[in-house]
Amino acid sequence: MGCLPSVQLKVKPVLEKTKAAKKIITVDGYPFECSRKTIEAGGFKITKSITLTRDIGMKKKALHIDIGKGLGIEKYISADEVRKAKELIIKDNFRGINVNNC
Repeated sequence: MGCLPSVQLKVKPVLEKTKAAKKIITVDGYPFECSRKTIEAGGFKITKSITLTRDIGMKKKALHIDIGKGLGIEKYISADEVRKAKELIIKDNFRGINVNNC
């Protein structure tokens, strides 16, 4: 996991870790694909790009509507959506690695 702005800001430790990564997987919420575009603009090749609205059918919700009401994230994202996203991220990307505690 890395800090996306650090790629564009050319933060040396982040760039070194990204260059050393065996796989680069981006996860975006919706079709703007900001994480994918940021990593590609930094000159890196992405192993897998995931967009939750496209790949698991997650619906984008306007979080700004209730700013200040103190609703938890579980009011926006279901346990099923979390499970689907986790399965998609793990599928084919972490063969042979124990990710059960993630």
